[in-house]
Amino acid sequence: MTVKTADIRMMNNETAAPVKRRFFLAMPKRADRSILISILVLAAFGLLMIASSSMGLTVGRPGRLALILIKQFVFLGAGYYFMARLANNFKLSFLKSGSFPVWAIGIGAALVFCLAFPAAGGARAWIRVPISGMDISIQPSEFAKVMVILIVAAYCGDVKKVFDNSSDIVKRPAVFIFAYFFIVLLLQSDMGSAVVILMIACICLMIPQHPQLMPTQRLIRFLIILGIAVVLYILSPFGEAVIRRLPLKAYQINRFLSALNPFVDMYDTGFQLVNGLVSFATGGWIGLGYGNSVRKYTQFPAANTDFILAIVVEELGLVGFLIIFIPYMIIIVQLFRYAMKIKSEQARIILIGTAMYLVIHCLFNIGGVTGMIPLTGVPLLMISSGGSSTLAFMIAVGISQAVIDQYRKGAIQ
Repeated sequence: MTVKTADIRMMNNETAAPVKRRFFLAMPKRADRSILISILVLAAFGLLMIASSSMGLTVGRPGRLALILIKQFVFLGAGYYFMARLANNFKLSFLKSGSFPVWAIGIGAALVFCLAFPAAGGARAWIRVPISGMDISIQPSEFAKVMVILIVAAYCGDVKKVFDNSSDIVKRPAVFIFAYFFIVLLLQSDMGSAVVILMIACICLMIPQHPQLMPTQRLIRFLIILGIAVVLYILSPFGEAVIRRLPLKAYQINRFLSALNPFVDMYDTGFQLVNGLVSFATGGWIGLGYGNSVRKYTQFPAANTDFILAIVVEELGLVGFLIIFIPYMIIIVQLFRYAMKIKSEQARIILIGTAMYLVIHCLFNIGGVTGMIPLTGVPLLMISSGGSSTLAFMIAVGISQAVIDQYRKGAIQ
């Protein structure tokens, strides 16, 4: 009995069919490419601007500049790794698993663990790990911002159960949210991060449509309107007397006073803001050229972190600002576009929560460096030197990409 040559070829083709193996750091095929490209543009541009803005802080110490860049590059690499891993592996079912509360409690424990380390800039918000001569700092409050989004999605999204008491639906998320908030605000003395955590939580809580959430949502709307009114009054010409009576630390009160008029004490409490405004004024359309900032050599504090936008505009002008603004807008618009299509409340909370995480950071950072609001110490995501904020935001984007991928495959409605 003979086997035809054509049959042999067919059998060989079937047995030898190549198994396609995707690169372990590749994003899912149906992830949003415009978001991915925007993240990569921001990462590359941020690394370039950190290199430039750090020059004034490392004059005579070129080794320190190298360490700053190495640390940022390591966090970017770790951020991309976790972003890709989560984009490929995150499932909404994790939010209902028994391990999810363990992660939420672990973030709270990390926030408390920060108190064992010395304060920096008035806040005890960092876990410091010395590695090979480098002081690696981890800020758990950045990861708490991401966890708050997941907590609201887990306990308030797609809930069909009717509770005996309307407040029962928010009890568990409220415990986590307020625990994070008060630890960061009262124990760590990091008011900026505490406010961001609370704002993200409030926005996410407005998304679910469960009838028993309506009283909570009405309360949130009232508190938002009241908060805006209070802030506007405090920042008005009549607010100085109120600011001086606030139960805040001296440096926090000075930040409010500097926002009112930085030129009153331009060589002390207003020095940073005044120099930032001068940088904006001298940047113009195309700036002084990459690396040519003058202000970064004038003992300008936080030039590569909170005030990096001032250096960007001084060196690259409006063009530099647009290099940041356009990718930000692409990420925000795409996340909202998918959120409007998806029916799953958990998925929608994750997408809108991530978008608002970016929006709030932008408003706080840009508002602070331009004197529109008090300085909060909130970084410009993907641009400021800061590993924790970069890593946390890329994790949030990775989770969002997983949601988008599953929606485009039909696994999420």
